[in-house]
Amino acid sequence: MKQKENILIIGAGLCGSLLALRLAQRGYNVSVYESRPDLRTTDISAGRSINLALSDRGFKALRLANVEDKAREICIPMKGRLMHDTKGNTFASNYSGRDNEYINSISRGDLNGMLLTEADTYDNLTIHFNTECETVDLDTNTVHFKNRNTNEAFNVTADVIFGTDGAGSELRKSYFLQRKFLFSFSQNFLTHGYKELEIPAAVDGSHQISKDYLHIWPRGEYMLIALPNLDGSFTVTLFLGHEEGDYNFKDLDTEDNIKAFFQAQFPDALALIPNIADEFANNPTGALGTIKCSPWHYKGNTLILGDAAHAVVPFYGQGMNASFEDVAVLDSIIDKHEGNWETIFKTYQSVRKADADAIGELAEENYYEMRDHVANPMFKTKRQLEMQLEKHFPEHYFSKYSMVTFNENIGYHEAMTKGRAQDKAILNMIADNEISITADMTYEQLEKALQKVQEKTNNIIDDDNVAKTMHH
Repeated sequence: MKQKENILIIGAGLCGSLLALRLAQRGYNVSVYESRPDLRTTDISAGRSINLALSDRGFKALRLANVEDKAREICIPMKGRLMHDTKGNTFASNYSGRDNEYINSISRGDLNGMLLTEADTYDNLTIHFNTECETVDLDTNTVHFKNRNTNEAFNVTADVIFGTDGAGSELRKSYFLQRKFLFSFSQNFLTHGYKELEIPAAVDGSHQISKDYLHIWPRGEYMLIALPNLDGSFTVTLFLGHEEGDYNFKDLDTEDNIKAFFQAQFPDALALIPNIADEFANNPTGALGTIKCSPWHYKGNTLILGDAAHAVVPFYGQGMNASFEDVAVLDSIIDKHEGNWETIFKTYQSVRKADADAIGELAEENYYEMRDHVANPMFKTKRQLEMQLEKHFPEHYFSKYSMVTFNENIGYHEAMTKGRAQDKAILNMIADNEISITADMTYEQLEKALQKVQEKTNNIIDDDNVAKTMHH
């Protein structure tokens, strides 16, 4: 095989930089083109979420590229959610009943910078910044670029082209516009948007609220969340309707309105955000959408990965983890079929598509769970049981959240199917008083509960399968 094929990657964000690193490690000649300046020398956070949740699937891919340890050095572990009510009371809910399971707050810029710096150590990998992709000619495998500094246009032809250029992908647009094949595409926006604010560090540089949790202020129609940063600050994100509801972004147009809203709904957070009006004025309101499309590849010439292929809303903390997992899945398929890109791309799509669709659905579902259900008594009871089952039967019970977040060997689709059935089984048992859950359940009581949950979960999955077979 011609191992030294020339590979072109559009986009040097998180997915693109990890993909470039991995392909360079495999010996390919890799050129990456990024429209923005180098984030290691310029601040370009503008409107992108500043910190992200890194968990097991992401670490698995980073381990593959030999950079897991470097990523862990810049992480802050969060062992659960800390809910804040309108009176400023808090209650904690751990992510798992097992001790070693937590998610990690990490700065997008720091992680991306680390991957770029690592990529720079390979002679067979070059990164070009300030270079915008205008369009991709699918028949000739040529990308038309424009240099943002000089405005000069130029073309580059490559053996294989990867589009890791995010939700607004130019390669995906080329699939759509050039009509070389039947291309399906859907983009579904939530009626809610988001805005980022900041809780600064205390005078001595420490965190003003606990850095061991992801903080949530759930309020039904909207919510606030906060993730810790290494410098003692927190990045705070407000999720709120664009135009509808008693409160919405459109109406929060004056300092008085903004402060009145926060005073009524998030008083303890308001006390920690000194220049809230300035931040509201200067930080853009972002849109939240899910993208699904198919196919992801054109012949053996081009492939889209990450958000370009399956953007998700941020409510499962899996957007980056899913993109990193794309790289790991692709890498395992290259192991089997190296030299035949068409087979690699076809296999990749058939293996990955159902999982990518599933995390898109799970993320939208979790949005409603985070803003509405976390404070719901039945939901709290269910969590209580799940935590005890995970604690006492760590090998035999995994909540849906644990399967998605901590089990990198279970695909998203399987985690969704099994997790939904399990949720339904437990909620039905609670609603029908088939189970009484107390804080001091004996091992025998828990063992019985586990058997019941497993039995009912399997019945629900079997019924769903029967229904599907009849449907087809």
